Amino acid sequence: MKKSTSSNMKIAFLKPKKMTKPLFDSFDQVSAKQWKQKIQFDLKGADYNEALIFKSLEGIDIKPFYNQEDINEIDNANFYTSSWKNSIKIEVDNVEVGNKNAIEAIEKGAESIFFIIKKEGVDIKELLQNISSEIPIYIETQFLSADYISKLNDFCKSKSLTTYLFTDIINHLAETGNWFNTLKEDHESLNKITRSEFLKSTISIDMGLYQNAGATMVQQLAYALSHANEYLNHFTNNDSNPLNNNKVAFKVAIGGNYFFEIAKLKALRILWSTLAKAYEVNQECHIMAYPSHRNKTILDYNVNMLRTTTECMSAIIGGADTIYNLPYDDIYNLENDFGTRISLNQLLILKNESYFDLVDNAASGSYYIESLTDQLAEKALSLFKNIEEGGGFLSQLKSGMIQKKIKETARKEQELFDDEKIILTGVNKYKNADEAVPTFQKPVFLEKNVRKTLLEPVIKRRLSAIMEKKMQ
Repeated sequence: MKKSTSSNMKIAFLKPKKMTKPLFDSFDQVSAKQWKQKIQFDLKGADYNEALIFKSLEGIDIKPFYNQEDINEIDNANFYTSSWKNSIKIEVDNVEVGNKNAIEAIEKGAESIFFIIKKEGVDIKELLQNISSEIPIYIETQFLSADYISKLNDFCKSKSLTTYLFTDIINHLAETGNWFNTLKEDHESLNKITRSEFLKSTISIDMGLYQNAGATMVQQLAYALSHANEYLNHFTNNDSNPLNNNKVAFKVAIGGNYFFEIAKLKALRILWSTLAKAYEVNQECHIMAYPSHRNKTILDYNVNMLRTTTECMSAIIGGADTIYNLPYDDIYNLENDFGTRISLNQLLILKNESYFDLVDNAASGSYYIESLTDQLAEKALSLFKNIEEGGGFLSQLKSGMIQKKIKETARKEQELFDDEKIILTGVNKYKNADEAVPTFQKPVFLEKNVRKTLLEPVIKRRLSAIMEKKMQ
């Protein structure tokens, strides 16, 4: 009887053949010039620049393709890990409610808590009781009190809590037009606050104000850098610089331009590292990212969930350390269980089901994103130098130059939205004619607030607000 060879055939079939050379060596490299020539041939006479080059508001021309030649001169050393933490923002009026909401959020999967404390009467011990030391705490106060922060520092030290404090007196000036008290008093309070040795950070830079007001990404980065430079200059003239050891924290609002927002965060780390190196302070920074309000709407408001999801994805891939999400109804509704639960679940899905925490530096090597990162960083650095030559951030803020430049770019973006070149689904495209405007639980549109200010404040504006107001 003839012996069967089927098993031998199966083994032979599964055994891979030895490759004589790497796979990609079998293909000839194609240069950028060759690609462009092929594209121009296929365009059949149409102008390449007019047909295929997109001119962004950032002054960066977007090409139809990118290859290795686009990143040959780029130092790809901007590395970070994927160990981001989700967070939930809790505004604290009542200390018992604030603590209860925090405990419940942690039970539902929140990995950190961001408290915004509205008044000095909020007892820190009661607010943070029963919160595990493994849960990072982020705290921002809507008042300026060195005594209050001293108590916070002592309590966190006694409980070994990992706590980040967001103190940004310049942002308060830019957003309200006034200091908390006076320039001198605010800086004296800042000096005392930064002596809180146990807190992981004491100084923050709020970039979200510029984004929500309509600044381009180049402006956001340059203003943030110049904003930070004001603090560095202040502390350089003091006996000790708190940023020698502690990290500076950046709060960054993320918009809907997916790849640009990834590049914006990568560029921010490069720019801060460059500036910090010049001052010989800690070159690491902590980035907290969250979705912008600028492109959120009250019309077809469920689409806001899609917008915030992609914006959180940009934040993750861009390398944010901490991310909190906005409820889809955040514009018009007070905090509610459903909206808050959905916003947290979006982040949980991205981490636990989409595995957005398993790849380090996911955008590294992308010709397009690395090129964008480099161009954003270069343009922002150039604008930063111009601001410093013009007297610095505070000087240009007081003169109204910063406000003027933001208004100009916001107006350009508004025109693109009005002309349907920037699309917000359900608002200026694919509208639902039968949709009813939701009931407002809080102010949705800008309200005039006549008061005396030291300077013109930077005003946040939503793209769809004018159109929405007409439909009321």
